[in-house]
Amino acid sequence: MEEVPLVVVKSHGARQLFDRAKVIAGVAAASKGRPVSVTDVDALADRVEDHARLHGPEVSSAEIGRTVLDELRTLDEVAYVRFASVYKNFDAAADFQRELVLLEKLQAR
Repeated sequence: MEEVPLVVVKSHGARQLFDRAKVIAGVAAASKGRPVSVTDVDALADRVEDHARLHGPEVSSAEIGRTVLDELRTLDEVAYVRFASVYKNFDAAADFQRELVLLEKLQAR
C-alpha cells in the first residue's frame, strides 16, 4: 500500500513534503549531550509524523513544532527548553524564564 504524501504548510504559505530527517536533526541538536538515545529520537519522530498524518494530507509547520515540543517535554526537559528557544525565537533571558514557568505548569497537570 502506498502512503499519501504529507505536505507541511510553512508560516509564509509555502508547501513542502514532510521531511522526517528535519525532525530528527532538530531533536538531536536539542538533545545533544543529554541522556537521549538515537532510538528515543527515532521514536519521537515516528510519533510526530503519526500525529501529523492524523491531521490529513496537509499540516502546518506550527503544528509540527508544537507536537515536537509536547514530545520533548516528556522525554527531556533540557532538550525541550533548547528546542523551544529556537522554535519560539527566544532573544532574552525573560523568554527562558517564561518557558520554564510554562513547563512547570504543564508538568503539574
